[in-house]
Amino acid sequence: MKRFFFAAVAALWGVAAAAEGWQPSQWPVLKHYDGDHLYRIALPLGGIGTGTVSLGGRGELRDWEIMNVPAKGYSTVTTGNDAPFFAIYAAPEGGEARTLLAAGPLYDHEILHYEGRPVNHHGLPRFGEASFDAAYPFGQAHLSGGGVPLKVTVRGFNPLVPCDADASSLPVAVLVYEVENTSGGDMDVAVCGCLRNFIGKDGSRFHTDWKGDYVPTGAADNRNEYRERDGLRGIYMYSDGVDKADPAWGTMALVTTSDGEVSYRTSTRPNDWNNSILDFWDDFSADGTLTERTAAVTEPDPTAALAVKRRIPAGESRRFVFFLTWNFPNRKAWSQQTVGNYYSTLYADAWAAAAEIVPRMPELERRTIAFVEALTGSSLPASVKEAALFNLSVLRSQTVFRLPSGHLMGWEGVMDRFGSCMGSCTHVWNYEMATPFLFGDLARTMRDVELNYATREDGLMNFRASLPLSTAADGSAAAADGQMGCVMKAYREWQLSGDDGFLRDNWPQVKRILSYAWAERGWDGNRDGVMEGSQHNTMDVNYFGPNPQMGFWYMGALRAAERMAEAVGEKDFARECRRLFERGSRWMDENLFNGEYYEHRITDPETFGFIDMDDPQAAVPPYQLGRGCLVDQMVGQYMAHICSLGYLADRGNVRSALQSVMRYNFVEDFGTRFNNMRSYVTAGESGLVMASWPKGRLAIPFPYFAESMTGFEYCAAVGMIYEGMEADALKCIDAIRARFDGARRNPFSEPECGHHYARSMASWGAVIALSDFSYSGVDRSMGITSRPGRYFWSNGYSWGTCEVSDAEVTVEVCEGSLDLATLRVGERTVRLRDFALRAGERRTVKL
Repeated sequence: MKRFFFAAVAALWGVAAAAEGWQPSQWPVLKHYDGDHLYRIALPLGGIGTGTVSLGGRGELRDWEIMNVPAKGYSTVTTGNDAPFFAIYAAPEGGEARTLLAAGPLYDHEILHYEGRPVNHHGLPRFGEASFDAAYPFGQAHLSGGGVPLKVTVRGFNPLVPCDADASSLPVAVLVYEVENTSGGDMDVAVCGCLRNFIGKDGSRFHTDWKGDYVPTGAADNRNEYRERDGLRGIYMYSDGVDKADPAWGTMALVTTSDGEVSYRTSTRPNDWNNSILDFWDDFSADGTLTERTAAVTEPDPTAALAVKRRIPAGESRRFVFFLTWNFPNRKAWSQQTVGNYYSTLYADAWAAAAEIVPRMPELERRTIAFVEALTGSSLPASVKEAALFNLSVLRSQTVFRLPSGHLMGWEGVMDRFGSCMGSCTHVWNYEMATPFLFGDLARTMRDVELNYATREDGLMNFRASLPLSTAADGSAAAADGQMGCVMKAYREWQLSGDDGFLRDNWPQVKRILSYAWAERGWDGNRDGVMEGSQHNTMDVNYFGPNPQMGFWYMGALRAAERMAEAVGEKDFARECRRLFERGSRWMDENLFNGEYYEHRITDPETFGFIDMDDPQAAVPPYQLGRGCLVDQMVGQYMAHICSLGYLADRGNVRSALQSVMRYNFVEDFGTRFNNMRSYVTAGESGLVMASWPKGRLAIPFPYFAESMTGFEYCAAVGMIYEGMEADALKCIDAIRARFDGARRNPFSEPECGHHYARSMASWGAVIALSDFSYSGVDRSMGITSRPGRYFWSNGYSWGTCEVSDAEVTVEVCEGSLDLATLRVGERTVRLRDFALRAGERRTVKL
């Protein structure tokens, strides 16, 4: 009967079913993880601002975060066999048929549980061996063993195309099950995806049962509908009972384009005594197909299942392709109101998203592979490529979202169940370099929020923008480092875009936020080029008195403002910025540099007078730096180098300060150190500590002094590269990535105050520094290292590669366009004539 039914379906399906669907290409691999290093791996599958579901290191789907809120560890159900999964049915010719979970084995420490349900899918047969290959956004879990003559690769990705934000903001998880028949005969193989329609259950609402189990709630009258339309076959999931204004209301779709025998179920038996999974497993295991259930649906979250069955000849492989799409429009983020999602404005529902996205997948995959291969094939060290590429996952996590207007917004990071530290916090987002150099248009939307929504008439920029945007400036919270960094970021975006209109439109606000530093009793109230006032900063405290962290942000802002003022014809303002810069830079060299590094001279919060740190009776305010050696004391110089603004202090002092950071702050084994706060590095691991005190520590230093956080480490390492300390820089970056080994930590999430922390995208700065890349769309100039090799470049609006040899440089544009008047190669600058390249074009320049 089943055979007759499927023959009828195939006839109705017609030409679409007769032709093979999209078949993925081979994917690049940057990092391999063996079976001992898979436990923490969770590679996010989803677009910028869409939410994600993650591919685990053993092929499992985990962390279902598609409903506008973080959901680490959330599997949509109480831990057990009911969590979403894919299963594989294999019937060797003349042999016994088997059904296995498409996932690798459990670890010993996952076994114990008070009721025999230690993990999801604990009762499902699994493959015996697993490993994982990654080159973000591509992940591939390799499975074998388990008593079946199969090798399976679970492949997952979501398109990521530099300089094309919309192509990188798609609500889809692409899942490909590549199955190799290792037996000596033909084999019938079916792959099936099975998940409950959990609309309404985002993990934030739950109750605990009599055993203390977490039971998520919120589903109400959910429905599953099988469809064959738009060249797709699959199940559309919706809800008739969840409030349509709820952040967890929306739609989902699980579809396939694969050739083969497609079968489905839109419900199972009620789940009394776990009968739902039994009903599904028995049906699928009988012959690798599913029989639709006709009985009335009684569960609020009915199970949907979609299977594809094919015959695989001996020794051959076949690919089974699935797409999971979603649309959940009602994001609130840190607002009490619904602010919405940009991606939801593009699609009516999840099926419409699939119909629009799936036909584009061959081209989107090609463009994504081109990007990843260009970066991974470059001459940069492996750890640098890994740090830069894998941390792009932050942009696709729940840390980031896009408003319906297209504005990019971000938390600092995310906790397990909610966002961490609202408002696109300026003093955190200052550090990251991925967005401006890969998605320039998105970076400019962030500048628009900072300059034109979050800034008051007096120039105070609310460093945590409220939502909706009409309230962004509410409050009176200004951060010295955040605000000065925004001046530099405005300059950077002007240079990268080459858009004089951007500068012209935003200059009045840039001028206003810099001038705020000169308010009476403000950061530099006496306008002497030195920040003496109370300076709130990224250490979440207020520093009193001149210090290198705030001071060099200020110096960088003055240099950037000088150049912008000159460009708009405000010569007097430019001269004032130059005066303050020269005076402040000289003062810090003479008064803060102690012969090794830059110190903090603490002042009285009321009188602004310097405190005698040698006086044991001195009343020192708590939470200061003092004579400590700070890991990111040269953060302003880090940004200045990337923005091609030159040195902000004596070059020798800058180098000495970074040498001191390496000498005093690099810890070979954190197991030897006391840390009263948060431990991001533990025994047997190395890294840079936030601060050291070779000349004596304050009794109550700033809170995070004993910690180690990757964003700050990358900042210091990038500074070292610019100062010729490449070996030290790589030691720091190697140490970071060694910690994120898949066993102890997730390679796709470097936490600080939350998972997927925005500051970790400072790692992109190492790509820029080691390539010695610079770009100005204003001057039509580009720079690249003279070191022979192959390098990736991107300016936020176009990207490509440079092949460098002693005699020539070949510049290729892969996406966008490039119009240059000069090309700097190391210390040499070549003037160019008629140098205009479009996508797919290259030009060789003789040196």
